[in-house]
Amino acid sequence: MTESLLASVRVLDLCDEAGDGVTRLLADLGADVIKVEPPGGSPARHARPTLDGVSVPFALHNANKRGTVLDPSVDADRSTFFELAAGADIVVDSGTPGLTAAFGTSCAALADQFAGLVTMSVTDFGTQGPHASWRATDAVLYAMSSALSRSGPATGTPVLPPDGIASATAAVQAAWAVLVAYFNRLRCGTGDYVDFSRFDAVVLTLDPAFGTQGQAATARNTAERWRGRPRNQDSYPIFACQDGYVRLCVLAPRQWHGMRAWLGEPEQFQDPIFDSIAARTKAFGELSQLMAALFADRTMKQLVAEGQAHGVPIAAVLTPSHALESEHLAAVGALVDTELAPGVAARVPVGYWVVDGTHAGYRAPAPRLSDDDKHWESPPFDPKATRGVGARPLEGIRVLDLGVIVAGGELSRLFADLGAEVIKVESSSYPDGLRQKGPHQQISESFARAHRNNLGLGLELRSPAGADVFSRLVSASDAVFANFKPGTLPALGFSHDRLHELNPGLVVAESSAFGDTGPWSKRMGYGPLVRATIGVTRLWTSEEPPAPTARHAFYDATTIFPDHVVGRISAIGALAGLIRRERDGVGTRIHVSQAEAVINQLDTLYVTLAAAATGVERVDPDPTTHLVLPCAGDDEWCVVSVRSDADSQAIAEVIGHGELAAWVRERSPIQVAAQLQAAGVPAGPMYRATDLHDDPQLRSRNVFSDMVHPLFDAPLPTEAGPAPYRHIPPAPQRPAPLPGADTRQVCRDVLGLADDDIEQLIADGVLFAPAVDTETTGVSR
Repeated sequence: MTESLLASVRVLDLCDEAGDGVTRLLADLGADVIKVEPPGGSPARHARPTLDGVSVPFALHNANKRGTVLDPSVDADRSTFFELAAGADIVVDSGTPGLTAAFGTSCAALADQFAGLVTMSVTDFGTQGPHASWRATDAVLYAMSSALSRSGPATGTPVLPPDGIASATAAVQAAWAVLVAYFNRLRCGTGDYVDFSRFDAVVLTLDPAFGTQGQAATARNTAERWRGRPRNQDSYPIFACQDGYVRLCVLAPRQWHGMRAWLGEPEQFQDPIFDSIAARTKAFGELSQLMAALFADRTMKQLVAEGQAHGVPIAAVLTPSHALESEHLAAVGALVDTELAPGVAARVPVGYWVVDGTHAGYRAPAPRLSDDDKHWESPPFDPKATRGVGARPLEGIRVLDLGVIVAGGELSRLFADLGAEVIKVESSSYPDGLRQKGPHQQISESFARAHRNNLGLGLELRSPAGADVFSRLVSASDAVFANFKPGTLPALGFSHDRLHELNPGLVVAESSAFGDTGPWSKRMGYGPLVRATIGVTRLWTSEEPPAPTARHAFYDATTIFPDHVVGRISAIGALAGLIRRERDGVGTRIHVSQAEAVINQLDTLYVTLAAAATGVERVDPDPTTHLVLPCAGDDEWCVVSVRSDADSQAIAEVIGHGELAAWVRERSPIQVAAQLQAAGVPAGPMYRATDLHDDPQLRSRNVFSDMVHPLFDAPLPTEAGPAPYRHIPPAPQRPAPLPGADTRQVCRDVLGLADDDIEQLIADGVLFAPAVDTETTGVSR
């Protein structure tokens, strides 16, 4: 039996609640994780919500780990601590100053002491910068990442996204960042220290203001800038029906044609101009009336069936309980009945990844305080260094990228940013949705961001000769990435068995809306439909009643969650596959379901809701109150999180006599946040996207880099890298290619084809390329 992907990786976990989820992800993929706790246990063991007295977040985020208690005041325990660190591959600590400080050291010092060790400190804002001492809750992270400013009605109080998404997203980014450093260690022999900031991670990963946008946003006028809050709640519209609500996600022309047929081919919408999203958006007032009338007297189930039959992406807006009880999640084994602790039963999400057809995730409950695991079980793996320190860790890795839109583009970009040779394979007949652009553009901002550092190959894969070219490329590559609807690759003649036959060491990373098995696997799906189906849309709402003219009270229309985070989840799985290949010489197949990603992102909330449904007395909820308060100025807001009586007392000492709301109204959001943070109370201003570029904390940590593209007049701010490293340079910013820009280069350099043969394939329509050869910038020579 083949060992798990990270079976050789030893991880020393010193985390509190902010970092527990990071090491859980590594444990899910098979890493040997030993959790060290102080006498009496980690404070996270008491974090609420609790179920029958057991902390739900602690139980979930420490599953699959072993554990031990070490007392820093005892000489023998201090010796054991340093022995464990010396034998570890990765050390992760969290909090300020963290458990390492109790042992008289730090993550940075451990990286200095043990040359091959990768260490990471996980804090809210990083250990350096003007806001390093600030504290964050999910609500504060939503506010300061600009997610809050894009959530809620156009006027009135902004709406916080569901609690848990920000922390889970930060954990995914941290796991990606630390695994990159470990892979680099395998290649160069030198470890690293990563000063990880959860704030940086949420800015870059949840719904990045300077990242890839969804297909609907790509078609908008990029010159139009708007500081206010969401004006368009109808990019992915929701309509009432007989027994609830449904959501549409009509993007491609063929989907619009299906919608038009479903509406009875209304004469006023026959003009081909309505094939564009922009034109339909302008006409949405009239169009929405037709849709509302069609849906009103049908049930959710009927509408989903009819929509799918017409080729229209549609989903029911389900409650979390209905989603968790669905036949699909049961059929695919996405949830498991287990004991969070002896005698405390719960149904929990298994995990993010399906590896070679089997879920890689929940196997064992969190360690007990009585556990005494002081020795590594996994054998060491320390291959001879093959590259110098300071090179990009993925140099020499070749990826064939068949991915589309955001989740696919993010996955390939992450690899390209770290030095992989990524070949973006495109068809002229089925272009990537991110290729949609404004009338005067040659390339969209989203495509430019998603596919920087890529090579562009124009290939008609559906032709026999194109399939032959692709087969030769597979044989010469290390990985294939795709996020097609399940069944598409096999239909093209490239099942996993065929890919493995062509290249036994190949790592295949795929994602889809609902996974590649189960009753919903064939459904058309995008992030907004996943959110609706899996219960997130129902949670993304406000306690305030909607305006009388509003069709509904749901406010997740302007987010494309979980696309960005799914790209990173897929990247972690793919990199873990490459790590196993380095160790064992075998390939692997990773599949990520967006729906399952969502329930794992909201694991604490979903487990708690399910438990409360069986008996509310079992659940002791989180007492934190998140306040969204209006400040001085026009539509200015600040989030304040009151976690305990101590926070209430601290607030009273800051504001003196009077009400907090009145005190806040007299001050700017940053003044409110600064004064409350100085008193130890988590608070944050509601930033707009335009505010992020100049945020002093982000600037001090060099989170953004300017990307110059010859087809844009001004540089585009973009992600500089997953985290600050000592030995890994920031991402290069080579411009994204126009379609087929590098076809000739790829065929010459990778396949060794002669120029005459390449030109014949172009003439035959198997390949496509510009009339003259191009550089990777996409600009003709």
